[in-house]
Amino acid sequence: MSGHRARKRFGQHFLVDLGVVDAILRAVAPGADDTLVEIGPGLGALTESLAGSAGRLHLVELDRDLAAALRERWAGNNRVTVHEADALRFDFTTLGQNLRVVGNLPYNISTPLLFHLLDQQAAVCDMHFMLQKEVVDRIVAAPGSKAYGRLSIMLQAYLATEPLFDVPPTAFNPPPAVNSAVVRLYPLPPDIVRPHDRDALSTLLASAFSKRRKTLRNALKDTVTPAELEAAGIDAADRAEAVPVDAWVRLANARLAAG
Repeated sequence: MSGHRARKRFGQHFLVDLGVVDAILRAVAPGADDTLVEIGPGLGALTESLAGSAGRLHLVELDRDLAAALRERWAGNNRVTVHEADALRFDFTTLGQNLRVVGNLPYNISTPLLFHLLDQQAAVCDMHFMLQKEVVDRIVAAPGSKAYGRLSIMLQAYLATEPLFDVPPTAFNPPPAVNSAVVRLYPLPPDIVRPHDRDALSTLLASAFSKRRKTLRNALKDTVTPAELEAAGIDAADRAEAVPVDAWVRLANARLAAG
């Protein structure tokens, strides 16, 4: 597999820095009873160590040449299964429950893949992903920060988010044009109120953040009344980026309930 040339259409940047590999493995800390899923194993920089620690390891690889090489490498190990498949369409629930998902994700599919996994979160225990640093900054952003926006709220409404460490372009071959970062994601506790309808929350946020320089009283004047904002604990004089995740969830749920 070492002779494989990265394919631009798959967004391939292969992790080659063994120090970063070790840092990811320490963060994941796979156990003998764990079922791990590695998305986009590529040349297998992480795979060897994951396979040696996890009880079961599923590899989801779109590139048919890499998938074939992975099947050959792990043909004698019945604890490792290679799935030649598009992760964006893959049904992860078929692999069991309490899945621990790991991956150095292609930047061009990272956001849609996160939402695809969100649809299957009942089967997921936690996720550790290498992503573009700018995306990680947005995922973990707090209210009031420049990075806080629709992506922050849509993911934090369902998941706890924890940035772990940054990774320079030199850790990859070929090196990407941007910095990367590793993030840990895991489902919120069951007592946390979640959105009753993800599309309803998304639509509300799209309206609010499309006019983020305006106060919410003005940005949402055609759809949300000041009384509805107040009932959700939101100051109508605030701008969208000042409102915490739980308040957005309360507002979206109340509007849905009101019909």
